[in-house]
Amino acid sequence: MLLHAAEKDIDEKTVSAILKAAGVKADDARVKALVASLAGVDIADAMTQAVAAPAAAAPAAAAGSSDAPAPVEEEEEEEEEAGFDGLGSLFG
Repeated sequence: MLLHAAEKDIDEKTVSAILKAAGVKADDARVKALVASLAGVDIADAMTQAVAAPAAAAPAAAAGSSDAPAPVEEEEEEEEEAGFDGLGSLFG
C-alpha cells in the first residue's frame, strides 16, 4: 500500500528496499512470491473493498433485532479473500 500510495512500481527491488528500511530481513523467495501475487491485483480497488466490507457489515448487524441470526454469506467472502490468504505468511 505504501508503494501504491507513493505511485512507485511494485517490484522486487522496491519491496526489498521498503522492508530493509523498516529493519526487516525478508527472504528473497517470499518477496518474489509477494510481487507475483500482486501482479494482477488492482490495489486501489482492493483497498476500497477492504475498507467498505467492515463498514457495510456493522449496520446490517445492528439492524437485526430478531432472535434468529441472519444468514451469513460466508462462501462469497471466502472466495474474495482467497487471493490474499498466503500474503500475510510471506514475512513470518
